Amino acid sequence: MTYCVAIRTETGLIVASDSRTSAGVDDVSVYSKMHVLPAGPDRCFVLLSAGNLATTQAVTSRIQRDRDDPDAETSIDRLSHLEDVAEYIGAVSTRVQRGPEGANQADFRPKASFILAGQIGEEDHNLFLIYPEGNYIRASEEKPFLQVGETKYGKPILDRIVEPEMSLEMAARCALVSLDASMRSNLSVGPPLELGFYHRNSFHLEPRLRYEDDDAFWRRMQDAWSRNLRQAFMDLPRFEWE
Repeated sequence: MTYCVAIRTETGLIVASDSRTSAGVDDVSVYSKMHVLPAGPDRCFVLLSAGNLATTQAVTSRIQRDRDDPDAETSIDRLSHLEDVAEYIGAVSTRVQRGPEGANQADFRPKASFILAGQIGEEDHNLFLIYPEGNYIRASEEKPFLQVGETKYGKPILDRIVEPEMSLEMAARCALVSLDASMRSNLSVGPPLELGFYHRNSFHLEPRLRYEDDDAFWRRMQDAWSRNLRQAFMDLPRFEWE
């Protein structure tokens, strides 16, 4: 399992993910779940992935092959709208999931979900959640964040804090706290953590940061959040008989 989160603000996008891939308690590996898709000077795409690793790798490979093939029916270089890119990735994903031999076996689960983050030209930057079935939804003013993977533990902080007007730095801290909550409650989510900043109209992801479990900044973030959360609990109103 894994956990990825993306946040949309008025000034840009935050993308964050863990890197743990587990096929059992004795088979834990590290794979990046944050894929920056090379594109033209007027576009930037980041793909966060959760689910079957073979499906994820096949989807990103197919996207690159279509970019390199001038005879391909379509590619992310030639699409004019971010929604079209989401539809294209959904179609690639469903084709990949149907492809391997044994896909009809009951114990074969090739499903994968993706978050597409980015911008094309003068269109607004945005986020799309692409389901294993190939359909998708976009982030909205009412819910300016999207998640894939082990989502339930990291969602409460996002519901309470995230709003479109917040700064990218504030959104990034919220994403890290959300990741911390998931890591504390589910051992299948773990470091290294990746964090990326997309500034509106910049068309590149910068900075892109990576935190190991013993990273000093990451440790300070965890300690500060735990300490202040305990203090907030101690400051809750007392019952009338206390």
